[in-house]
Amino acid sequence: MMPNFRRADQDASKPQAFPGSDAAFQTRPFLATPKSDAQRPVSVVGADLTITGSLISKGEVQIEGTVEGDIQGSHVIVGETATISGNIIADEVVVRGHVIGSVRSQRVMLQSTSQVDGDIFHQSLSIEQGALFEGKSRRTKEDPRTVRLPGDAPQPSFTEPPRLPELSN
Repeated sequence: MMPNFRRADQDASKPQAFPGSDAAFQTRPFLATPKSDAQRPVSVVGADLTITGSLISKGEVQIEGTVEGDIQGSHVIVGETATISGNIIADEVVVRGHVIGSVRSQRVMLQSTSQVDGDIFHQSLSIEQGALFEGKSRRTKEDPRTVRLPGDAPQPSFTEPPRLPELSN
């Protein structure tokens, strides 16, 4: 009978060394995301949910439903079943569904199931084969989330109240 070399007190979650190798090189489980990202919560808009209005998040947002308004977040994922009617502003945007509006992000990825009807302002753009994109792609050296282009409308200023026209008798 062959002896069982596995010790009963050995923890399966600890990294194991390869047989015959030095202990300095150990295997570790593959992490899809860095450890700091794994602790960050993800906000999910389900496929059966419709949001009318702007959506603002400091973290990652995954949209599977319908949003009729603008979306702002650090990482925005537009799922295959999602429809966005508004603008998206984020550090990173992954589109798998339908976006009607502009996308402003440092990194944009249009996957094969995506459909974007609007302009994309970016520093890095990736378009997979099969993705539909109708609009202009504009690469900027500045942060695309904050840059103003010549055709952009000026932002309203709320420091001075609007003047009412004078009525004459």
